[in-house]
Amino acid sequence: MMTRQLLIALASAAVLGACSSGPPVPDWKMNAQDSLKRATDAYMDGKPQIEKNEFARARSEIASTGKMDLLVRAELIRCAARTAALDFEECSGFAALRADASPEDAAYAEYLAGRARPADAALLPEPQRAVLAAASDTAAAAAAKAIADPMSQLVAAGALFKANRATPELAVMAVDTASAQGWRRPLLAWLNVQAMRADKAGDTMEAERLRRRIAVVESSAKR
Repeated sequence: MMTRQLLIALASAAVLGACSSGPPVPDWKMNAQDSLKRATDAYMDGKPQIEKNEFARARSEIASTGKMDLLVRAELIRCAARTAALDFEECSGFAALRADASPEDAAYAEYLAGRARPADAALLPEPQRAVLAAASDTAAAAAAKAIADPMSQLVAAGALFKANRATPELAVMAVDTASAQGWRRPLLAWLNVQAMRADKAGDTMEAERLRRRIAVVESSAKR
């Protein structure tokens, strides 16, 4: 059985699954999946206009079905990418659809915003449950590091940062993960976090080293 999905890397949950042994997959599903994937890739690479255009296409395809639950989850995918890159802007697309969100979707939105309660852990996508339920910041960082999927790992790291639970070890993990994937936007965000912490600690040499690395990443986006 071949499962076709609407980009589950961010939420670790099938959104638009379909089996090849069943009826033909409607064009809107494949178009939405492809555009969401391109939108997320563009966002992580620091290409906002491409992300905006591709997400608009994906949303239009889903809206043609009138399926509110899928629109909600598409917006959450977008929110999750922003959390991974430490973007603190409100997820306005989800906010406009909150009345149609399931308890699970609402809990995930709160998690992405850094406002979730440990009691809500069971409502989250499986990779994120242990992160929210962790009793200490160190345990939460370890739970995030144990997540195999790079995007889900960065989402967990971003959620912990927003909840003011990010340890230095978590920042190292996030930098390493973003670097390994070549994701400029979250890499720059997390390198800046490390640089600011080095400044605060009075470690001038480390801050300068990090800013040299930041400059290299920034220069690569201008090519």
